[in-house]
Amino acid sequence: MKKTTLNSTLVSFMVFLAAVVPRLEAAETKYPSRPIRFVVPFPPGGTNDTLARIIGPKLTDSMGQTWVVDNRGGGGGNLAIEVVATAQPDGHSVLLGLNTALTANPALYPNLPFNIMADLQPITKLASAQFILVAHPSIQASNLNEFIALVKSMPGKLNYASAGVGSPLHLAAEMFKFRTNTDIVHVPYRGGGPAATAVLAGEVQALFGSVAATLPHVKAGRLKAFAVTGLKRSAVAPNLPTIAQSGFPGFEVTSWYSLLVRAKTPRPIVKRLYDEAVHAVMLNDVQEAFGRQGLGIETSANPEQLASQIKSETGIWAKVISGAGIKAD
Repeated sequence: MKKTTLNSTLVSFMVFLAAVVPRLEAAETKYPSRPIRFVVPFPPGGTNDTLARIIGPKLTDSMGQTWVVDNRGGGGGNLAIEVVATAQPDGHSVLLGLNTALTANPALYPNLPFNIMADLQPITKLASAQFILVAHPSIQASNLNEFIALVKSMPGKLNYASAGVGSPLHLAAEMFKFRTNTDIVHVPYRGGGPAATAVLAGEVQALFGSVAATLPHVKAGRLKAFAVTGLKRSAVAPNLPTIAQSGFPGFEVTSWYSLLVRAKTPRPIVKRLYDEAVHAVMLNDVQEAFGRQGLGIETSANPEQLASQIKSETGIWAKVISGAGIKAD
């Protein structure tokens, strides 16, 4: 009698599995089941927003649901991060992550209401962009080492502009100061445009600017360029050395952009997003559009690689920010 009951229970369980498993598989194949909110951490008009509006339509076409750009500016990217960190873990809210918001903000804002490593699931990097160190033409230096020597000869006397405290331009300059042991004073502005204008006018002596926005001024002779901040020379400025090539091995500061979702999002959804995003950025028209923004395609081998990079760079920026005594506004 007991054996009969056991067999009956086993049969019932198998029937249950037979009914449930197809439903689970069907649920996975239905993703996405509604429009995807594409959360961008800055207002319309900047590189983050432009990138989202380039790749969003491609993902819409390939995934069969509209990717709706949702600009959530504020807090250096923290507002957007919180939106996704507290969303349902179902892949329908996707963050366009800027590297400094992910890796520097934990040190800049010690009381964040979320934990980036615990509350977000990285997907892949999409693209990256270098910075270029430029100065007003009146600066008496013809290369990076001469510029460093000039700064060291008059500590605290020269200034550099940035797009604001904690901005990528600010952090690039602070990393430069950290690695070269130089003392150049920070003058924050409300955006990269005003910062560049200040250097062009000679109000401030130097700037780490985006290659796309700054190179035309260099070619016109309105600014003097010394080096770029990637590990490899820029394809659009191949004659400029990298800072790493100029005596500071391993120096690399770039802006990179990535996709992330809420932690505990099912693995099949993470894989789908990874595959779709990597395919989208490899399309010729996407690469051309990115190139016009000074962006180079750069994807992660897998989500784990991106998670490891976020963790590593978070530690690096913590040291730089603490050493420089930087505090967010």
